[in-house]
Amino acid sequence: MGGWLSRPTARPGRTEEGAQVRHEQPRLIAVRPRSPRARANPERQPRSGDARTRGAPAALLALALLALGKSPASASELPLAVSRALADAGIPTRSVSIVVQNVEGGPPLLSHNPRQAMNPASVMKLVTTYAALDILGPAYTWRTEVYADGRPAGGRLAGNLYLRGSGDPRLDLEKFWQLLRQVRSRGVSEIGGDLVLDRSAFALPQHDPGEFDNEPLRPYNAGPDALLINFRSISLTLLPDPIRQTVEVLASTPAEGLRIDNRLVAGREACGDWREQIRPSVSGRTIQLAGSLAAACGEKVLHLAPWPADVQVDSLFRALWRELGGAFAGQVREGRVPPEAQLLAAQDSPALGEIVRDINKHSNNVMARQLFLSLDGQRPATPDGARRQIAAWSQAKGLNLPELVLDNGSGLSRSERISADGLAQLLRAAWRSPVMPELIASLPLAGVDGTLRKRLNEGGANGRAHLKTGYLEGVRSIAGYLLDQRGRRWIAVFLINDPKARLGKPAIDALLLWLAQH
Repeated sequence: MGGWLSRPTARPGRTEEGAQVRHEQPRLIAVRPRSPRARANPERQPRSGDARTRGAPAALLALALLALGKSPASASELPLAVSRALADAGIPTRSVSIVVQNVEGGPPLLSHNPRQAMNPASVMKLVTTYAALDILGPAYTWRTEVYADGRPAGGRLAGNLYLRGSGDPRLDLEKFWQLLRQVRSRGVSEIGGDLVLDRSAFALPQHDPGEFDNEPLRPYNAGPDALLINFRSISLTLLPDPIRQTVEVLASTPAEGLRIDNRLVAGREACGDWREQIRPSVSGRTIQLAGSLAAACGEKVLHLAPWPADVQVDSLFRALWRELGGAFAGQVREGRVPPEAQLLAAQDSPALGEIVRDINKHSNNVMARQLFLSLDGQRPATPDGARRQIAAWSQAKGLNLPELVLDNGSGLSRSERISADGLAQLLRAAWRSPVMPELIASLPLAGVDGTLRKRLNEGGANGRAHLKTGYLEGVRSIAGYLLDQRGRRWIAVFLINDPKARLGKPAIDALLLWLAQH
């Protein structure tokens, strides 16, 4: 997919409203003994014209760097633990971009290749989710509507039933069941016509789910859809039996016509990366599972996106409608809601403030792509329209992002680019924004939840860092906020683009622990 390059005009040193601001510097040293007033307020910002404090920012930064156990010669010099971890991984420093800066601004504590355009992987979701919170508002919702050709008579709807989506990123199994339950409660028990799917809210190019990494059945590769239902996926529960060396497969998601060709065996090895040991394939509505699942893994849930959108909705709708006691013998097909159709039921999504938690905590690519398209204020929404909206928004924010390249807004892309400095600007603007609480609460909390649940459990960062992670082949990244042990909050951005990037996690963690402890 083609990328897009934004070149907004920089407006440095201004807030979102355009007012001049002064960045406070910690007053760690003094040229002469401080006055009682200065001792009472050691972080008071001196006037720039005060002869006693000219050159203080550089001196203060130098002293701070000494206190952190590194040379003050340059803010681009990496902490020793980080340099060693990169060397051990075989990652050259030219493949790394880092910015560490106080949330209130001022000179960066650490700045290494800050303006280098880098692939951020899923860290790009910070751009999409912050822009969405700021443009649409945390209370924004999506509505899915059900229309009918007239009213049912005696429980029978003679014509078609229409489903019209608006791009809801989280119309999951439960919400879809609730929507169908509304239809049943309004007197429809038999549908005489077809189920017509109206996806006209989005205008999208053809999507190839295997294009990115040749894994077309992985749910993260599902394309955006104005009527995305249950992430276009099904869930299979796998139960290994170590005695019989078999694996029982249970269909957790209702699916009419689903057949499982189970060829799995229960292995005796350690669990490891169990998902890589299973080889799924699809023929029609039959899913074949080959390979093995180690008995040591215990019960696992396998998520797959096996079918095109219309087939998936057909299978799910027929199964749920039958469970609700309804009858349907028609076809499931794509179309438009006619003007004369009557609204029968509607289902609202959770608020955007909740949606962004799912996107960032669990790095949900499909939801991020849905949200990205929803930023286009026109209908039908297009990727180009969403890019234009973010371009206009970033310019209005005064963000200087000449290197920004947006593809689909999720980070699941080989073309998306941003710099560490650009991400630091974005995070600093977000910190000053009214939607700051919603954005920070959406980020994984180190050692606690989301994609950071098993990371940074020790060393002082546990529970003190809200960070978005990113990982692709050749890319490893992290960006967000960290509260150090002295109660100061920092913006931290670390991007690696290198063939050995998969080995870069120790270097990233070393930087975060270094910052947290000091």
